[in-house]
Amino acid sequence: MQFPENIRYTSEHEWIRVEGDEAYVGITDYAQSELGEIVFVDVPTLGETVGQGEVFGSIEAVKTVSDLNMPVSGEVLEINGALDAQPELVNNDPYGEGWIIRISVKDAAELDSLMDAVAYQAMI
Repeated sequence: MQFPENIRYTSEHEWIRVEGDEAYVGITDYAQSELGEIVFVDVPTLGETVGQGEVFGSIEAVKTVSDLNMPVSGEVLEINGALDAQPELVNNDPYGEGWIIRISVKDAAELDSLMDAVAYQAMI
């Protein structure tokens, strides 16, 4: 299982990688392995500002559907369009091609409440 150190983690198993004032958000390697084969990603919040911890979409696997929670407050700028045709990218490359949304970060101080790779590994 992978635990990249250049990202932050939530207790709900989302990750966030900040690049300037924007960030990419997805689910962790652990989360995708627990969910199993991802068949659909639904993000109806494009263009909306979503608060930290609020639901911004859902992810559907063969046997279950899980909410996606926002790691930090921000506006949803982009949804990974590749997931429409290839939702399995979340399984195959959760920290790369399998990212789910790109956001503008509203309050960078909220990042301090998230876990680093060591703390996330200890949690799971």
